[in-house]
Amino acid sequence: MTLVSATILAFVLMIGMMLIGIPIAVSMLLVGVGGGVIAYGMPFLNSMATVIWGTGNEYLLTAIPMFVLLGELLLRSGIADRMYAALSAWLSGLPGGLLHTNIGCCALFAATSGSSVATAATVGTVALPPLQQRGYSMRDSLGSLAAGGTLGILIPPSVNLIVYGSLTNNSIGSLFIAGIVPGVLLTLCFMSFIYVSALAKGGASHREPPMPLPQRVRLLVHLLPPAAVFIVVMGSIYTGLATATESAALGVVVALGFVTASGKLSWQLLANCFRQTARISGMILLIITTAFLLNLTISLTGVADALTKWVTSFNLSPTALLFALIVFYLLLGMFMDVLSMQVATIPLTYPIVTALGIDPIWYGIFIVLMCELGMITPPVGMNLFVVHGIRPDEGGIEDAIWGALPYAVIMIVFTMALIFLPQLVLWLPQKM
Repeated sequence: MTLVSATILAFVLMIGMMLIGIPIAVSMLLVGVGGGVIAYGMPFLNSMATVIWGTGNEYLLTAIPMFVLLGELLLRSGIADRMYAALSAWLSGLPGGLLHTNIGCCALFAATSGSSVATAATVGTVALPPLQQRGYSMRDSLGSLAAGGTLGILIPPSVNLIVYGSLTNNSIGSLFIAGIVPGVLLTLCFMSFIYVSALAKGGASHREPPMPLPQRVRLLVHLLPPAAVFIVVMGSIYTGLATATESAALGVVVALGFVTASGKLSWQLLANCFRQTARISGMILLIITTAFLLNLTISLTGVADALTKWVTSFNLSPTALLFALIVFYLLLGMFMDVLSMQVATIPLTYPIVTALGIDPIWYGIFIVLMCELGMITPPVGMNLFVVHGIRPDEGGIEDAIWGALPYAVIMIVFTMALIFLPQLVLWLPQKM
């Protein structure tokens, strides 16, 4: 059996274990350690300790619990509720009404949360009751929330971009900055679709009555907390005043200030935030550790070089390879969650795309877009289940699936546009 054949078999085995419910970390550990022991015997186990210790002491990864805690503080302090009310005062007058508010609020919350699931769940909990009361189609409502939630891992700060950066040894700051323009453009694409489809259906029925201007201006104060957190986090990175980890800590301090000012700060709130942060961060860091062990096996056995030579033997252009990867990730996203896709495929695909001259920062945004797509594609689209689980009425998950389908198409077309216009991603990082 050739090395490429053995690699494909091991990859299929790992994916199969994940699909039948074996935890991601366990699946990767079995394949990574098993492959290393088969290739090198017991000496491989001695090298594992260095990798585990090095990963556990990686300063960069301390940004993950910081950003998770930042999102938890804003989530549990009621800031999201007030943010939705403020945005609805300004956006609901457009054709499509509160559906625009769904997307706008998801984008703004994504700029502080870093998690798609948290974004979809938080905004959905606030948005669905008024949407139902005003007679909005549940299919349109769930679709916009599921799609808007995906912005949580594209618009910085993003935990998934940190995972990509740690696995590929790329600058987290550059990845964060690279996600700003695509995140804003994708948000505008979603809102443009809502605008056009509302006009096609007769937009007047889904346009909220205008609120007096003085009242709308007063509500802008509720947008200050997420805007301030985003400016502090991204501004400190862009200007070089702080690393990604330091900017995350600054963001937490600013968020604590707003929570205190709102009168919501309590030991109970902090305890809930810390518990949830520890739970999520522990899961992510365990998966990253096993991913590094898998990377060790891949590097020692020469799998990356063998796969790169095998793929380049087909003489694919970079564009053709990226189109093939879109299909690959589209199929994979139907059965795997975001983190599984990232840690299972990046060690194999990254050496191939960089060998063909594709910019690693651009590829990080491409990977995140593909993971976003997986979050709204059935049967395992996580955001579909999240928004379905919080809907206030009875109904099947097919409403969320069909509602999110147009946004999935938009994301595929948007990704293709980035392939032909890579400067949309790279322009801002190059200005750092």
